[in-house]
Amino acid sequence: MEWHQGEYLISTDRDKLQVDMIHRFLSEESYWANSRSMDQTREAITNSICFGLFNEGRQIGFARVVTDKATFAYLGDVFILSEFRGRGLSKWLMDAIISHPDLQGLRRWVLATRDAHELYRKFGFDALKFPERWMEKAAPDAY
Repeated sequence: MEWHQGEYLISTDRDKLQVDMIHRFLSEESYWANSRSMDQTREAITNSICFGLFNEGRQIGFARVVTDKATFAYLGDVFILSEFRGRGLSKWLMDAIISHPDLQGLRRWVLATRDAHELYRKFGFDALKFPERWMEKAAPDAY
């Protein structure tokens, strides 16, 4: 699928993804994936619905959704390169993700964020409704 807005493109075509750029951002600029290996990045992309954001062929953003396409989705690895922030691109990216046909009718979406709560609230995300029901098994260096 593709969405167009002026000089920008969002695409779910994995062949368009610039995996080196994605991995570089995640391992060097993110707080959540800075210990992720290139192999882990590739495997995560292979097993997710991915959304690449491009400006005239250059990848400038990314997000992925891990899902069973029926009941549950985890939104992760969302980023926009710093020089492209403040242009409404993260909202547009979220609109594309939320509207994707394979992600309709899900019972639950989850994500983790340290600093983008207000962005995600605009798309219906909030604190866990029943935190006492949720458990996790996290790696020692998990965000």
